[in-house]
Amino acid sequence: MSDRHFDQLATRFAEKIYGGAKGAIRLAVLQADLAEALPDRPLRVLDIGAGLGHMSLWLAERGHQVTLAEPAEPMLEGARQRFAEAGQTATFIQAPWQDLLGQLTEPYDLVLCHAVLEWLAEPHAILPVLHQLTVPGGWLSLAFYNRDALIYRNLLKGHFRKMRKNDMAGEKQSLTPQQPLDPRELAAQLEGLWQVETQSGVRVFHDYMPVEFQARAELLDLLEMELAHRRHPSFAGLGRYLHWICRPV
Repeated sequence: MSDRHFDQLATRFAEKIYGGAKGAIRLAVLQADLAEALPDRPLRVLDIGAGLGHMSLWLAERGHQVTLAEPAEPMLEGARQRFAEAGQTATFIQAPWQDLLGQLTEPYDLVLCHAVLEWLAEPHAILPVLHQLTVPGGWLSLAFYNRDALIYRNLLKGHFRKMRKNDMAGEKQSLTPQQPLDPRELAAQLEGLWQVETQSGVRVFHDYMPVEFQARAELLDLLEMELAHRRHPSFAGLGRYLHWICRPV
């Protein structure tokens, strides 16, 4: 199995990942966590697998110096357009994560790695690279597709045959990740490299709501409740994605 890039799916990616309440909740949680964790000074930021640049643009608008690394040219071009329309500047690099150490000469204060690990053939292999790309005392913002949430959703749907087969991978041409991550395994792989400082769930209840309730809910109410419960000890682990802010060891 190889790493998955999104050369042919930029438009579909934009609609499915960032369209509607799901994308709004995702951005709101990530932004709230970072706003809380980061110091009030300009930082050098590297966004690995930056996609269409939503998070990078948010950081650039707050005065940070941003570099976007994205292997898929259509995605990177979408990010360039987004920055140009917002009147913001950044450095854009078309490259997979494996090439970054050879292209970047200095580590960064903040490294973003959002929704990347679950698309990699060997997710653990990127962790030492992320460490090398982050300055001592810096931050890693790590968001990943949560296998526990996928298991729970399949249980609620009665997909017991799928559960018995232990097959959680998405279809090859779908936008369902091919390698959902077990948070306990990932935590063990981070040991010796990273200390996890905060853990939040992204969409801890929205995706479990009946469709008719989702349709009736006001977005502002969803955002308020998702933010209020993103670190609740009983609900955070049910987030469709998990967001961990880490510091180098």
